[in-house]
Amino acid sequence: MDHQQPNHLAWHETLEIHELVAFQAIGLMKCKKTYSDITDPALKDLYKEAIEGLSANIRELIMFYPVTARSEDEDDSRNDETPFYAGDLLVFMKTSVRNYAIAITETATPALRDVLKLQLMAVINLHAKVFYYMYGKSYYPSYDLDKLLQNDINLASKALNQSL
Repeated sequence: MDHQQPNHLAWHETLEIHELVAFQAIGLMKCKKTYSDITDPALKDLYKEAIEGLSANIRELIMFYPVTARSEDEDDSRNDETPFYAGDLLVFMKTSVRNYAIAITETATPALRDVLKLQLMAVINLHAKVFYYMYGKSYYPSYDLDKLLQNDINLASKALNQSL
């Protein structure tokens, strides 16, 4: 049986890389924004290591993207932080959903389970509101893979080029 591999990523691989690049680019931007406020030398060194690691990860992953970056003059929102803040909130809500789901599976007390389920539903609903806000503003064009990946490239580029 011949198992020739295509010269592109599988759809599920592409979507996983999208998640990793978007998450790490937002994390990189947060680390860089925080770096100058850190006074403890050991913590500053840890942040520097995280910044270098995230930068290397992003550079390696975007090499797998099947799109090329737009030129900077096409991106009129380079100084607008709204997409970053919205993306950060979306990632936080998504992580919260996962954390609540895991916590529920570890819960033995019925009253606590009921509270966690209510809070989980609230977080799910807020995640949806943030998603639709981002979708409506074209910050997260989830139904257009080319645009979605291009947004990742733009976000990654912005994160990589952001100064400390």
